[in-house]
Amino acid sequence: MDPISNPYSPGAGSPPPALVGRQDILDQSRILFGRVQRGRSEKSILLTGLRGVGKTVLLNAIERIASDGDYRTVFIEAHEDKPFTALLAPHLRGLLFEFKRKGGISEKVNRALAVLRAFIGAVKLTYEGIEVGLDIEPVLGSADSGDLEVDLPILFEAIAQAAMERQQAVAILIDEIQYLKKSELSALIMAMHKMQQRQLPLVLVGAGLPILPALAGESKSYSERLFSFPIIGALSKSESAKALIEPAKVADVRFSQDALDRIAKVTQGYPYFLQEWGYQAWNHAETALIEMDVVNQASDAVERRLDDNFFRVRYDRLTPAEKDFLLSMARLGPGPHRTSDVADARGVKITSLGPLRAKLLHKGMIYSPAHGEMAFTVPLFDKFMCRVMPEYKN
Repeated sequence: MDPISNPYSPGAGSPPPALVGRQDILDQSRILFGRVQRGRSEKSILLTGLRGVGKTVLLNAIERIASDGDYRTVFIEAHEDKPFTALLAPHLRGLLFEFKRKGGISEKVNRALAVLRAFIGAVKLTYEGIEVGLDIEPVLGSADSGDLEVDLPILFEAIAQAAMERQQAVAILIDEIQYLKKSELSALIMAMHKMQQRQLPLVLVGAGLPILPALAGESKSYSERLFSFPIIGALSKSESAKALIEPAKVADVRFSQDALDRIAKVTQGYPYFLQEWGYQAWNHAETALIEMDVVNQASDAVERRLDDNFFRVRYDRLTPAEKDFLLSMARLGPGPHRTSDVADARGVKITSLGPLRAKLLHKGMIYSPAHGEMAFTVPLFDKFMCRVMPEYKN
């Protein structure tokens, strides 16, 4: 089997050769874009799911749908250590200059640039170490209060009015949206509330961990009426098989049924793991039929690659105390687990775990599926922890 022709694509946000089991989400996004373009109200979309389920892949696919529908798009990845405004403003600046280049003189585009200039001046933005600025006179009193909840809705309205004058619409796509600070998320929700109230052509599609609906609800109680929160989960057994079969079929390569069943079982249907197994099984196969013995031969290579890449990059961000905490969770199984169970396993009082639990929630390593419960945001991370820290003594 030629490794250069290998169709599978394990990687962060890499598009799979067959995007399986997500058609309902893609259809929902088409409806959102189409209705907003026609001046009708529709909920923006915030995708939620664990690591490795393909949220970034979906966001990229949704961005392509928006672009094909004559939307101008802004795609950013939120970061726990970078202000949201510093990530967003340079893209809005580029968007407005694009409007200006393509359409000539425009009162609303010029006003939006002046409002953005006021906004930038109020928050003193830098992006990748460079100060962001505009050589334009600001609109004093517009989006320059320094209060993001006041200023961001004003800025979004100016952007949307400029887009409407150009007979276009804007889609803002934000990955890892759970990393926004509470004040940033609150301001974003308020801005989108204004867009929906005034039926302006600016929509939001975001993606984040399962804690996102709770964060949005805590920020603004009306968020559940403003956003749809589709849960992006693991694929079914038949969908998992399809994700493996379709790319191989193009090259006249087949999987035996027992090989498909085995891969579906060990991956638990998570798309990233399916791509990794497909990739390694292809490279280990010597004929155009991938059977169980090939899957068994590929197992060690898959485990090494997952440990060295998918799991390790998250593990290395942990402090020793956080690693010990997660190992205690891991030894209880995949979860979810009650905080009291982890405390009992560690032989400590439940109150002593509060600060560690809060840090791990903030880092996106765990989430709370129900009050008092914790679960890993990374599928199969419990098994990785037990492999990588076998010497641990509780």
